[in-house]
Amino acid sequence: MIDPRKSSFEENKLDKKLCRLVGQAIADFGMIADGDKVMVCLSGGKDSYTMLDILMKLRERAPIQFEIIVVNLDQRQPNFPEAILPNYLTKLGVPFHIEKQDTYSIVKRVIPEGKTTCGLCSRLRRGILYRVADELGATKIALGHHRDDILETLLLNIFYGGKLKGMPAKLRSDDGRHIVIRPLAYVPEKLIERYAQIEQFPIIPCDLCGSQPNLQRGAMKELLRDWEKKFPGRVENLFRAMHHIVPSHLLDHQAFDFENLAISEETEDLPSALKSHETTVSLVFKELI
Repeated sequence: MIDPRKSSFEENKLDKKLCRLVGQAIADFGMIADGDKVMVCLSGGKDSYTMLDILMKLRERAPIQFEIIVVNLDQRQPNFPEAILPNYLTKLGVPFHIEKQDTYSIVKRVIPEGKTTCGLCSRLRRGILYRVADELGATKIALGHHRDDILETLLLNIFYGGKLKGMPAKLRSDDGRHIVIRPLAYVPEKLIERYAQIEQFPIIPCDLCGSQPNLQRGAMKELLRDWEKKFPGRVENLFRAMHHIVPSHLLDHQAFDFENLAISEETEDLPSALKSHETTVSLVFKELI
């Protein structure tokens, strides 16, 4: 039999940890400012439910004032349980807006049968959410991506895209009109899974469209979980590495000015020929290109 006192203690401990991690991410990246109207995008999955719950708790304690409005995009998928989110949000007492747009038909028409629809679906969804943010007067758009999502994206870009690129905790849209934030950026997925079980959120599955799972992302998720089991601390170190970038020790000449890297002026006693060696070599190689 589970001791209710122990269970309550563990729940309170998890709640505090999530609030601390989310609060730290908000502070580190300046995600929310006084007077902001934060549009919390709620999909019906464990991540977005957790994000909304923690943001509401932090709003009560924060030294600044900000609004929360929840937005769900009903993409007209077959068998989508339309009543779940309105009922939940009404009981919660938070302002919300349900946007109904039939992106499902578009995706099914464009993407061949059996192929993954997530890429196109995501782009269509993002465009609609930007428009809705303008209509609602939202100053920030909050998405529920967590630490593991960020690491999976980093590995996907390395292994399949040839780029050292992850998923930013704070992003300005290409047109410069919207700021996207990811308050769960520091939160491991395993904590969200535990929290969702405790809170018993009314989860809506994301496979209603019948799309095949993203096999590449799934492989990255399994890789990270395997590392976590076999090599405790490796995943945390990988995430920590994203906070400590040293461009001078990588190979991107656009991120660091290698060409004009020269001997310090303090070494004037060295022969002038030695000082100009790197410049000469650079010019020679440019002529060979």
